Amino acid sequence: MKKIKIAVQKSGRLNQDSLKLLKDCGISIDNGKDQLKAIASNFPLEVLYLRNGDIPQYLRDGVVDIAIIGENVLIEKGTDIGIVEKLGFSKCRVSIAIPKESTFKSIKDLDGMRIATSYPNTVLNYFEKFNVKPEVHIINGSVEIAPNIGLADAICDIVSSGSTLFKNNLKEVEVMLKSEAVLAVSPKISTENQQILDKLQFRIQAVLRARKSKYILMNAPNDKIETIIKLLPGMRSPTVLPLAEEGWSSIHTVIEKNSFWEVIDELKANGAEGLLVIPIEKMVL
Repeated sequence: MKKIKIAVQKSGRLNQDSLKLLKDCGISIDNGKDQLKAIASNFPLEVLYLRNGDIPQYLRDGVVDIAIIGENVLIEKGTDIGIVEKLGFSKCRVSIAIPKESTFKSIKDLDGMRIATSYPNTVLNYFEKFNVKPEVHIINGSVEIAPNIGLADAICDIVSSGSTLFKNNLKEVEVMLKSEAVLAVSPKISTENQQILDKLQFRIQAVLRARKSKYILMNAPNDKIETIIKLLPGMRSPTVLPLAEEGWSSIHTVIEKNSFWEVIDELKANGAEGLLVIPIEKMVL
């Protein structure tokens, strides 16, 4: 049977989050230690574990059909490669940082400055919009040390929490772009494998919707039901079931995780009691 080939980062957090997503999609993968290739036992999928920076070329050449990769890597090395789904994890930003003692008023201050980075194309394309021309020093690996040893005046790198910058006496001054893991597709994917991708993407979307939502149940007096329903920003219509106690009902619905606490506070203020919150494993529309 034909299998679709997916590239996943060889190690690190993106690797773990990618495999968890596939597992949540019901795909069972036998991951042996130091294995560079694995086959799913219950889905036509073959996983290749690759270096993150190499994945765009593998997609371009059609060696792999799809990949879970950081959007920032595609911006640097694969602007010709299509993105079919943003996955919502491994979020970060690509930023400019300078020594804490340095002053920064605007991006014009970086004109002619030496910037150490693993993202030269991203840097040059970004600064071109401001007619600023820095001197780019390409470094593969930890760039944070560059200003401390006199190699550069600033750096451009991935920032998550900012702790690494702090430890190296640097401060973030310009966010160039925000990034997250994405599902990218090869321009050479076959029609047959596109059909497998459609099935995989259907599963992924069900998992992502569930991650963004909470299932809630609550009790409410019948004279408050109409008011409470108006507060619920969930699916088409909540389920309302009568309770054994006369004059009371149970209301079931789904709400977005981001608005969860604000909605809960309003529900309680309008008579809802005994709220129960349940995580959702999958949500298929």
